[in-house]
Amino acid sequence: MSDHGSNITPRMVQCVKLGKELPGLAAPPWPGELGQRVYEQVSAQAWKLWEDRMKMILNEYRLLPFQKEAQEVIARHMEDFFFGQDAATPPNYVPEAQQ
Repeated sequence: MSDHGSNITPRMVQCVKLGKELPGLAAPPWPGELGQRVYEQVSAQAWKLWEDRMKMILNEYRLLPFQKEAQEVIARHMEDFFFGQDAATPPNYVPEAQQ
């Protein structure tokens, strides 16, 4: 009998970004302690928001993801995005695409 994962309950996390309990990521998305914190405290939905932000940052700074400098810049921005002072999205926040 093969299991296609349809009956597996997603791992829930209390998302620091969106302020509610949501399905989490399947694995830490980044190496080290920061990746572990993201894995434990960030929902898959919030990670998608971050991926869009990360693309903007890479383009803005003209960085290539595999460069060490790029990874350091991305890690700083990621930490701020999820855990900085203004990390939590306002309760009435609507993503631009939905306005």
